[in-house]
Amino acid sequence: MLGGSFLAQELLQLKNLKTSFRIEDDYYAAVDNVSLTVNKNEVLAVVGESGCGKSALAFSVMGLHTRAKIEGNIFFKDQDLAHITSGKMNKLRGKDMGMIFQDPLTALNPLMTIGDQIGEVIFLHNKSISKGKRRKKVIDLLNKVGIPRPEHTYTQFPHELSGGMRQRVVIAIAIANDPELLIADEPTTALDATIQSQILDLITNLKRDMQAGIILITHDLGVVAEMADRVAVMYAGQIVEIADVVTLFSNPLHPYTRSLLNSVPNAEKDQTELHVIQGIVPSLKNLPRQGCRFKDRIPWIAETEHEENPQMHEVAPGHHVRCTCYKHFHFPEVSKEAQHHGIS
Repeated sequence: MLGGSFLAQELLQLKNLKTSFRIEDDYYAAVDNVSLTVNKNEVLAVVGESGCGKSALAFSVMGLHTRAKIEGNIFFKDQDLAHITSGKMNKLRGKDMGMIFQDPLTALNPLMTIGDQIGEVIFLHNKSISKGKRRKKVIDLLNKVGIPRPEHTYTQFPHELSGGMRQRVVIAIAIANDPELLIADEPTTALDATIQSQILDLITNLKRDMQAGIILITHDLGVVAEMADRVAVMYAGQIVEIADVVTLFSNPLHPYTRSLLNSVPNAEKDQTELHVIQGIVPSLKNLPRQGCRFKDRIPWIAETEHEENPQMHEVAPGHHVRCTCYKHFHFPEVSKEAQHHGIS
């Protein structure tokens, strides 16, 4: 599989995954023919702008779409999650697979105490556990995710906690049954920088302690650089580049990856203004389904430089790039001659 390692232990395999949503009388793919692997004890970051299909991908793996058409395969623990019953999925979700949601306030039940919400997840997958043992485990989890005075927090309701504390509770729920796969969907979006750093440290420690495979959904390249082992760059429902994190930052190839990285402020460069990627991600209904999906946002690259049916090309072991346009890409303000001499 793309970006896989011969030494790594494969945990999750997506094979030609396609997730489509109905708009009026037709279905449109938000996740379009995606193939990926996630290994044990690694963080795979999935990055891209809003609307690229990152969360749709995460929800597909967790089986949380209610009206989507799922095609392809999602292999996990010798089962194809794309084609199993809801009963079997419920046994896996919350036990073998956990998810940290983007907005903790909407992810938590406002009418239940924190202790009851975490305890419920434990009870659902271990009905023989006594009430006392369940309470102790909840307190231990609250301690583990760095909540002070866990006995007090146990009795509180979500609205009584800060955003950072609520996010820790969501993480405690996600890891309550020691899942092998953890999906973090923009876990720090609404948090300030200090709390964000604490949450990321917590997720890093969980990976080390649990040896879990983690899919980190984010648009924050700083978070990716700090946490990821491998990175999959997603645009318009497709993976356009995948590589280990060092390779991706030192040798980005796809025009979209290079544009994203060039949009990030760099203290080492004398920048008077930031690079802005032309245009926006097309809406689901208006996505171009033929040719390179990024070509309209780099109009200075000739049509002939794009593939008619862009494929993933392995340019180095574990480093894959979609479409041949990467060979011809340059930023409009930089001449090709300057780029050949290492100026960018």
